[in-house]
Amino acid sequence: MGEEIERKFLVTGNAWRAGKSRDYRQGYLSIDKQRTVRVRIAADAAFLTVKGLTEGATRAEYEYPIPVADAKAMLETLCLRPIIEKRRYRIEHGGMTWEIDEFLGENAGLVVAEIELETAQQSFDKPAWIGEEVTTDPRFFNANLVASPYTTWEKPAAS
Repeated sequence: MGEEIERKFLVTGNAWRAGKSRDYRQGYLSIDKQRTVRVRIAADAAFLTVKGLTEGATRAEYEYPIPVADAKAMLETLCLRPIIEKRRYRIEHGGMTWEIDEFLGENAGLVVAEIELETAQQSFDKPAWIGEEVTTDPRFFNANLVASPYTTWEKPAAS
């Protein structure tokens, strides 16, 4: 069984904006809490991913390459709206790879960093630009950003 152990954090400042980035387009065929089914295009590759219920920082994950033409067709005709658009940066820090997603489109303004771990108890060094942990906050699950895009969230009033 495939398993993903991932921690997720908000990002502060702009010091993380380094290196190359890759644009992603992904849509969801199912956003059921018990299982999600995602179609993703990243550059010239496409994938179909099935994920199970998230428990803490862990969930079952199965990912399969699919033809890009099929992924494009599914994104255009079958996936729920809005399509998730983001720019991903990969940054090495403390011997680990951080993936920073700068969301675009209907989720513009949201920037989230993720780190995949070998075990839920694994320790890691946090870069200075890491903010609040949101691993268990369902609002930040990509599938939930379809039902409730970041641009529709009520923002705290400026003081």
